[in-house]
Amino acid sequence: MATWRRDVRLTGSQRLLCAGLAGVLSLSLTAPLELATVLAQVGVVRGRGRGPWAAGLGVWRAEGPRALWKGNAVACLRLFPYSAVQLTAYRKFVVLFMDDLGHISQWSAIMAGSLAGMVSTIVTYPTDLIKTRLIVQNMLEPSYRGILHAFSTVYQQEGFLALYRGVSLTVLGALPFSAGSLLVYMNLEKIWNGPRDRFSLLQNFANICLAAAVTQTLSFPFDTVKRKMQAQSPFLPRCGGVDVHFSGATDCFRQIVKAHGVLGLWNGLAANLLKVVPYFGVMFGTFEFCKRICLYHNGYIVSPLSYKLTPGVDQSLKPQELRELKKFFKTGKLNSRKPTL
Repeated sequence: MATWRRDVRLTGSQRLLCAGLAGVLSLSLTAPLELATVLAQVGVVRGRGRGPWAAGLGVWRAEGPRALWKGNAVACLRLFPYSAVQLTAYRKFVVLFMDDLGHISQWSAIMAGSLAGMVSTIVTYPTDLIKTRLIVQNMLEPSYRGILHAFSTVYQQEGFLALYRGVSLTVLGALPFSAGSLLVYMNLEKIWNGPRDRFSLLQNFANICLAAAVTQTLSFPFDTVKRKMQAQSPFLPRCGGVDVHFSGATDCFRQIVKAHGVLGLWNGLAANLLKVVPYFGVMFGTFEFCKRICLYHNGYIVSPLSYKLTPGVDQSLKPQELRELKKFFKTGKLNSRKPTL
């Protein structure tokens, strides 16, 4: 699958800023679809009808338009620690799976990515639980007044372990996620009838959307059970939802299948798949635009509106090296005590 390639012409802080802005904007624009997904998974009904549009319209009418973005603030705040932990864990797992020559197979790379995602999810899991609680509550009669109040209330009323309710489903869901990633990767050349190293940007974007759709579909039942367990609380009205009454993950699986059939494990999948293309489209579009601004600021391109290279600038130089070179031509000496050139 395609991933962002690390551009050495950007500093570490610039890469973090670009990725952070892209993630926050994509999360915010697709927040109503995320809300419809969670409500369908938990079983909370807002208004009449079925489907994401009916759920969103029901929330709008009952609680106002601002309610469509319930839980989005904590999702955006979660993005930065989640990404930092995921990147650190991924590097550790890659080193662990490397052979003596420093090579790593694609299957091992996918496993490293899945394990890194699982670790980052576990570390930041309480924020995901708080997001679910904020989404399922009614803004007109809120049980939690905000993010910090939700954390303190859950901790005081239900204990520390309540913040990790349903975390075991994260481990189980990593298995179909990895299998789906490998399934897509192994068939990319057949799909596009060409080698992977010659895929265009549009093809790489389609690959990422396809991989996200397949992996999320395969792991969605685990996510559904996890959301129900997150929402369940004796301190919330109606125990957090309409059909949230179970003793554990196994009992939740059994009750969902008994009440709604096997397909009930995929309630909310339509809204979840609808957000795949706009989510990654906004993310990559924002990232590339912010990247152009940074490249223009660093002196590599002539305009932030295009990728036209600045004449005479070596594109292989890192930002610090380029700055030192410019200083050298101006002053005739390097100002850095430890030059990187």
